[in-house]
Amino acid sequence: MKSARPSTAAVWVSALRPKTLGASLCPVLMGGALAYHDGALKDALQWQLVGAAFVGACLLQIASNFANDLFDGLRGTDSGERLGPTRAVGGNLVTPRAMAAALCITLLFAVFPAWFLASQSGIAFAIIGVCGAIAAVGYTAPPFSLAYRGLGDLFVFVFFGPIAVAGTRAACDGVWTTSAILCGLASGAIAVCLLATNNLRDRVGDLRNGKRTLVARCGERFGRTQICVCHAMACVVPIFAVVVLQLPPTIMLASFIAILFAPASITITRGRDGAVLNKNLAMFGALLYMYGVAFALGIWLGGGVK
Repeated sequence: MKSARPSTAAVWVSALRPKTLGASLCPVLMGGALAYHDGALKDALQWQLVGAAFVGACLLQIASNFANDLFDGLRGTDSGERLGPTRAVGGNLVTPRAMAAALCITLLFAVFPAWFLASQSGIAFAIIGVCGAIAAVGYTAPPFSLAYRGLGDLFVFVFFGPIAVAGTRAACDGVWTTSAILCGLASGAIAVCLLATNNLRDRVGDLRNGKRTLVARCGERFGRTQICVCHAMACVVPIFAVVVLQLPPTIMLASFIAILFAPASITITRGRDGAVLNKNLAMFGALLYMYGVAFALGIWLGGGVK
């Protein structure tokens, strides 16, 4: 007996991959909080710039999700044998033409926050926007196909880490700070945990379809170690920022949250595999949301402006 076909709305909501959007929210919350701590978040315009950074980051991530759905579907990577949720194009729920149109519309909308940021904070943000759009689409699209070359982890770490955090911080007053770049290592590391868990789950099918992700290239053991190291980094970065950069001790609330999610990594080291890794994916997705909130709350509890 075949399962009922999901509604059109449900298909498109699934294609957005809302559980992954914490990768956009977390670094923007952290960057905005650091701007507040540094006294750079003073008026309505600067709050609007932080909001624009969030909208732009979300739109680029959604564009990346649409591109991933489209090009993996066209290559046959998202077959009916995959262990994760059924993808729109790969599951024949949406036509490639409709997904391509959604991708183009999303990129078009992303122009507006990028233009606003560039007009108020400098041409660097236009360059970041263009590079972000290229990376978002090129993650799976030819000729770059970063995920197929084992480069996806690096780009996720950089764009959802130091660039997103430091960029949000710099949008407020044009200053790129060491503290923002360092703290960005944490959000980038958690985003890599999410990606690497996904790739660990799908490694067999990916290899069969020529998608040589970093986990597929380096092996299962590497993937499990990578996830644990990145999770540990998220735990340690706030502590290092307090000791070395003299940020408020209350930001270690983010470390506490990361430690609470330790089972997400521990079960992976103990050999959890296959479809049950979907539980770990959900945990890392939740951690991204909660880590950003905890960090921002820690800055606020620490007294805000230094």
